[in-house]
Amino acid sequence: MSETCCAAFLRRVENGRRTRIRTAADGPLNPGEALQRLRDGNERFATGRAKHVPTSAAMRQDLFDQGQSPHSAIIGCADSRAPLETIFDAMPGDIFALRNAGNTCTHAEGSMVGSLEFCSGMLGTRLIFVLGHTKCGAVYGATQAYFNSLKAKSTGVSSALEGLLQDLASVAEQAAADMGANTDPEDVACHAVRVNVFHTINFLLKYSHIIRERVLNEQLEIQGGIYNLSTGRVEFLGRSPDQSELLTSKVALPPSVTGVNHLAARGSHGVRTAADGTVCAKDALRLLAEGNERFAVGTPLARSATASMREALVNHGQAPHTAVMGCADSRAPLETIFDAMPGDLFVLRNAGNTCTHAEGSMVGSLEFCASKLGSKLILVLGHTQCGALAGAVHTHLSQKDKARTGKPPNSALAGLLQELSGVAQQVEESLGPQADTKIFVDHAIKVNVFHSIDFLLRFSQPLRELVKTGGLEIHGGIYHLESGRVEFLGPSPKQAALLASDISLPPSMASLPIRTALDGPTKPETALQLLREGNQRFAVGAPISGKLSSQMRKALVKDGQAPHSAIIGCADSRAPLETVFDAMPGDIFVLRNAGNTCTHAEGSIMGSLEFSIGALNTQLILVLGHTSCGAILGAAKAFLQSKTAVKTKVNKALDALLDGLSVVISQAAEELGSNANEDNIVSHAVKLNVFHTIEFLLQKSDLVRQKIADGELEIQGGIYDLESGRVEFLGRHPLHATFMAEISGDDRELGA
Repeated sequence: MSETCCAAFLRRVENGRRTRIRTAADGPLNPGEALQRLRDGNERFATGRAKHVPTSAAMRQDLFDQGQSPHSAIIGCADSRAPLETIFDAMPGDIFALRNAGNTCTHAEGSMVGSLEFCSGMLGTRLIFVLGHTKCGAVYGATQAYFNSLKAKSTGVSSALEGLLQDLASVAEQAAADMGANTDPEDVACHAVRVNVFHTINFLLKYSHIIRERVLNEQLEIQGGIYNLSTGRVEFLGRSPDQSELLTSKVALPPSVTGVNHLAARGSHGVRTAADGTVCAKDALRLLAEGNERFAVGTPLARSATASMREALVNHGQAPHTAVMGCADSRAPLETIFDAMPGDLFVLRNAGNTCTHAEGSMVGSLEFCASKLGSKLILVLGHTQCGALAGAVHTHLSQKDKARTGKPPNSALAGLLQELSGVAQQVEESLGPQADTKIFVDHAIKVNVFHSIDFLLRFSQPLRELVKTGGLEIHGGIYHLESGRVEFLGPSPKQAALLASDISLPPSMASLPIRTALDGPTKPETALQLLREGNQRFAVGAPISGKLSSQMRKALVKDGQAPHSAIIGCADSRAPLETVFDAMPGDIFVLRNAGNTCTHAEGSIMGSLEFSIGALNTQLILVLGHTSCGAILGAAKAFLQSKTAVKTKVNKALDALLDGLSVVISQAAEELGSNANEDNIVSHAVKLNVFHTIEFLLQKSDLVRQKIADGELEIQGGIYDLESGRVEFLGRHPLHATFMAEISGDDRELGA
């Protein structure tokens, strides 16, 4: 038989086979055979060799009498340009076809997942094929909506179409992340088609126990593909890259069909009461995650409490599975976000979800919930676009750019923003001062969550003990306003260190004892920590140094002083040292003059310091400058005037002081260059002057050098910011080691 005749014969045989319709009498095909049927059918369609076999009355009767046995179930797009049976040159009975806009299971999981479970179970189909297509309007629309959302705030969902596009936004977001910044939206949308195919496959593997089991037992195969509208060909993508991981993870139920289990978790009365007992932290976290998932996909189950539910809550009392401390922002209602019923959550809210202030109410409330109500989980929840954090960042950044006024907060709001500026300061140290403002705020939201957790672990003995013994977990999270989803952050990275450290009382509950000589000397590192903590209390408006009682005064007289620090500060009335460091009498040996300098009057300043470190055994000297220093400003003006005109000296003592400071002004001007203005020079000179004074002490005092050499003294510098109230601790002189080595060498030469 010739090759031509053979080919014709094979075609007739194939045509004969195709005239017979697939029915349940044929039994299922294995996944490989079914996939080959799809490949062959698409090849015929793409090359213009489709069978176009008409369906006869006999075929229809066979389907009616014997039932169906489709070789493949396909989830495809409803796009009219992508008819599944045509693309795969299929006959009735071949394909179990499911179609919607975007070939997605993000919504309608009851119908889509349920239909596939029916097909693979009742009909015996062993191949599920998820088919996307090029130029998909749903995916392209979702991608455009995603990019638009980056430019403007979402206005909410006002139609089913907008809801669909919003649901597909996560696909667009992943595609954009895969492609990298500055990628053209058209290219992102093209990639999103592929991402969406695997997203749908992953949804099936995650949410359908029946489908997962069949895939695990090799009774079912799930693969994906993309139909190219231009060529007519299907690109077969194979399995999801995440299949192995998903098959080994814990199965979850589709959000819309979790009602029975969810309501059962709420107790015998339909709501959680004390009669239901406590919920372990792991289960509480799961309830939060499941509730948020229902909220995010638009299938909440929480309903209004009935009269019997309310009565049960009254009669049996509460047993919330979680205490949540969140922001008061009206866009972040906690019960709604977690699809919770009355009795589920113990809710605490304030602007900025912070414990820095109001520790009595916030910490006390959480201690009540954990200790008395038995809740095993505390969740501190921040949220994106937080106004309190954005305001705090703005306050922090603006303080750096405008003139320092030294004004205290003039309202509770100003105090809150100033208090949260400590979080902003931490973010700046992490990201650097040039970070984009949006990135700055986003990072501050996360830092603030852990800042609040750390506050609880540091200041609450009951909560610390419960965490230590495993009776409580404290986690953080961020609610994303745009997606409705909560990002669970877990415990604080500092938890282990904080639990191992000494407990402290919240500032409003603490009191400072008086220091006397009976307490002995304080190590430099301890003294420095006392200064840091005191300044922190002062800066956030929570000082604890109280009035001096007669008993305290008598102790100071009888037992003498043992100050933990000696401070050389400026005489400026805006920088009272005991106040700045929230110190009690007996804490600080204070030396002050205009410009915090030893350049002049070294007899009194130096002699006083040597008395403190020698007779009183003080082991820390802090040289403290401050912003907007009048002495430095005066010296700068005098220096700049001297370059253009001859100065007439009138006030000899003042002129001598300014002349003494001129060396740091000259150095500042030289380091900054000829384009520096007066404000720049003054700001830089404040820092240089601190180190200049330290250098003077190292050079002029034998006792200071000896104490440092013996490890009994530390000298460091700092700058007090009049506007924020915070002290920037500068540490040692940058050339400390060099100075000590040079001075020691000179001393040895003199001794020889």
